[in-house]
Amino acid sequence: MTSTQLRAFAAVVRLGSVKRAAEELGVSESAISLHIRALRNELGDQLFTRTGSGLAFTPGGLRLASRAAELLGLTDRTIREVSQAGQGRRLLRLATSTLFAEHAAPGLIELFASRANDLTVEMSVHRATTFDELLRERVVDAAIGPYVDRSDDAIRTLPFLKYRIVPVVAGDHPLAGRGSVDVAELRQQAWLLGPSATGRLGIVPGLVRRIGVPESRQQIFQSQEAAIAQAKRGRGVALVVEFAAAADIESKDLVRIPGDAFEAVGSWGIRTLAGSAAPAPASELARFVVTPRAIQAMLRGSGVTVGRFRPAIHITLWS
Repeated sequence: MTSTQLRAFAAVVRLGSVKRAAEELGVSESAISLHIRALRNELGDQLFTRTGSGLAFTPGGLRLASRAAELLGLTDRTIREVSQAGQGRRLLRLATSTLFAEHAAPGLIELFASRANDLTVEMSVHRATTFDELLRERVVDAAIGPYVDRSDDAIRTLPFLKYRIVPVVAGDHPLAGRGSVDVAELRQQAWLLGPSATGRLGIVPGLVRRIGVPESRQQIFQSQEAAIAQAKRGRGVALVVEFAAAADIESKDLVRIPGDAFEAVGSWGIRTLAGSAAPAPASELARFVVTPRAIQAMLRGSGVTVGRFRPAIHITLWS
């Protein structure tokens, strides 16, 4: 199974036509058909059939389509990394949790990358429960997310920043400005949440469970910022990182709901392979992330220049 065969199949899947795939790749239709036939013979699966309404993919064909995209992406990235290494460039592959990626990563990456002209940072978002596996398999060089005091001989963990999660509503929301809010009343509001609210682990889902918000009252948005934007329109309660929402709270665009029981404090930590097993850029980041300059950059949230930041692309299918 070659990359040329996978590119041909991936093009057919994406475009829904052998003819259009041939046009995109600049080859003949017979060449595309030859690559597809080779895949069918090797895998023992028809992959797809032609119908009156187009191509119908088998379960095996759909699975191959997903794997082909991953394998081709890995191939392209490897070629790029080898080329950059040959030119004297270094690469830091950083995994982060959703909450950190939205609110603290931009400022940190911009400042850290600006210290070295030969460094490219590639950031991808993962569940914190997968961090150790990603590090051990060397898929990433460092991981930042919820701090868990679980260092071992293979993986080193270092805490560096505490943060507070607080519930907020728009300034004209019925709950705004109240001296106190009953928890039963709060549970019945529409809760506007980002991706960090999914799953069982993490400060946000933990707080939602502690308050007892029914699933029927929870609305999950593609990003924390999207959820906050809806809250500003008066459509419900959002959970925000306090330092990230400080300007909106000060301007009264968002109003905190009072009550210690409705807040939670968490910590972010960085995880790397222990000792000399950690790539040099990862060790440098672990030393840098605890410095006052780094902390201020994360709290300030400055943006990242296009030339410095290379995001990995991830596709999530919702069903």
